[in-house]
Amino acid sequence: MHNRDWPSSHRHFMYNTSVNQYLRDHIRTVPDWPTPGVQFRDITPLLQDAKVFRVLIDAFVHRYMDPSLRPDVVAGLDARGFIIGSVIAYELGVGFVPIRKKGKLPFTTVEETYELEYGSATVELHVDAVKKGNRVLLIDDLIATGGTMMAGKKLLEKLGAEVMEGCAIVDLPELGGSAKLRATGLPLFTLVDFEGD
Repeated sequence: MHNRDWPSSHRHFMYNTSVNQYLRDHIRTVPDWPTPGVQFRDITPLLQDAKVFRVLIDAFVHRYMDPSLRPDVVAGLDARGFIIGSVIAYELGVGFVPIRKKGKLPFTTVEETYELEYGSATVELHVDAVKKGNRVLLIDDLIATGGTMMAGKKLLEKLGAEVMEGCAIVDLPELGGSAKLRATGLPLFTLVDFEGD
C-alpha cells in the first residue's frame, strides 16, 4: 500500500510525526515498578491499538524485507519477544522459534545461564530450532542490561546459526546492555531510546 492509498489519518501521521516519536508517545512509563526507583517502560499500549500495532510491526518488517537484512528465521525471547517476533516472521514469510525460560520446552534443548541483578536465569532452545548457517534475527521488546539477548545469541551460535542482528522496540542505553551487545560484534536495531527520562 502506497502512502497515497492510506486513509488520511495514516497520511497525517506519516507526514507529521516520525515513526520513532509516534511509538514513543504510546509507551507508558510506570514509576516505581516493580521496585522503587525503577521507571518501567510498558509496551502493552503499542499492542492494544490496532493502528499503533501495525505501525510498530511495519517499522521492523520494512527494514528486514531488504534482501541484505532478510533473515532465514526469527527467534523471539521469552515472553514479549514472542508477540512481536512471530508477527514479523509471518510478515516476512520465514519461520519463528521461541527461546524460552528453563523448563518450558518439551523436546531436547540446549541451555544458557546468565546473571541477573539478584541471582541468575536460564533460557533454552530446542536443538532442532535452527540449522547450521541459518541467518537469525533475534528479537525482544526491550534491551536493559543485555543479559537475555546475550544468552539468546550464545544459544543460537551453539547450534551453528549466525545472529545477523538483534532488535528491540526499546533501548535503555544507560543500563549498558546495548553497548555490551555491540562490543561482541552484534549489530542492534531499536526504535525508541529512553535515556535518563
